[in-house]
Amino acid sequence: MVQAATLQFLKNLAGNNHKDWFEANRSAYETARQDFATLVQEVIDRHGKKDADIASLTAKECIFRINRDVRFSKNKAPYKNNFGASIDRGGKKSIYAGYYIQLQPGDQSFLGGGLWMPEPENLKKIRQEIDYCADEFKGILHKKSFAGYYHDLEKSADTSLSRPPKGYDEENPAIDYIKLKSFIAIRSITDAEVLDKNFISHVLKGFEALHPLLQFLNRALE
Repeated sequence: MVQAATLQFLKNLAGNNHKDWFEANRSAYETARQDFATLVQEVIDRHGKKDADIASLTAKECIFRINRDVRFSKNKAPYKNNFGASIDRGGKKSIYAGYYIQLQPGDQSFLGGGLWMPEPENLKKIRQEIDYCADEFKGILHKKSFAGYYHDLEKSADTSLSRPPKGYDEENPAIDYIKLKSFIAIRSITDAEVLDKNFISHVLKGFEALHPLLQFLNRALE
């Protein structure tokens, strides 16, 4: 169960995003980070019984640093105002599709996963797999467990091309998915849901619904 103090720390950090405040509250940060790590490890341990690809992972291999990379950003705030973890085969820097969970106060938490902006060669493989196995792919997305939880993959100007990629026709029955540049499904989570005693069950339900999609995407990469 996520502690209310964890979300409160992140809320306080958002309003005091500078090194002096962070160092003065480092003990609160360490406690909040450990709370998040405990959640992530429990998810790995329990969902890993159904997805062997993540069973050997540790929370440390999946959780992102709270420090922001400000080198190429106009926003020079040194810290993220969230805790995030990418639970993928091989850890957070893996090329494979995986699960994601982010805690951020103000009802801005979310969970889900998939594959974000794969390299061109891997993107080509996924598009080809969708084209060749369109019925199977759509069947995964239309399955009640997936559609009821995520509705569909994310489709926006950031995640999709405006025109079909080279070699594909607009009339292709899977063209809406072939045009995607990222293959991700997201479910927003409220603060109340995060703090609920059954939150871990909520996460496990979402990850179980996502598992067949990840298997499809990773099969294409292999």
